[in-house]
Amino acid sequence: MKYGSMSHDFTGRKIKKKEPSGEVYTKYTPSPSARNRATPIFRRDADVHYASVDIGSPSVCAAPEKKEYTGTLVKGIATMHKSNAVPVIDQEQATDIANMRRG
Repeated sequence: MKYGSMSHDFTGRKIKKKEPSGEVYTKYTPSPSARNRATPIFRRDADVHYASVDIGSPSVCAAPEKKEYTGTLVKGIATMHKSNAVPVIDQEQATDIANMRRG
């Protein structure tokens, strides 16, 4: 059983590497004809047509429009407690929030 290290045993002695039994394989090296190809095998022609592109609607992949508040209901933003931002609708609500913060 090995404890903590693959190259040393539990007493600290170095473990000798065992010779592999059976057939030993070497690193694969491609043939010279495969290395000298002008174009790689995995590339396709540039004229590939994908049917999913022709759905018909130009806005399928378009970015959504930016959302921006254009109304006049919210007068501003107040901080009620630490970083808790709340919308302020009128002057009375702003006064209430200010009184809550100050005690």
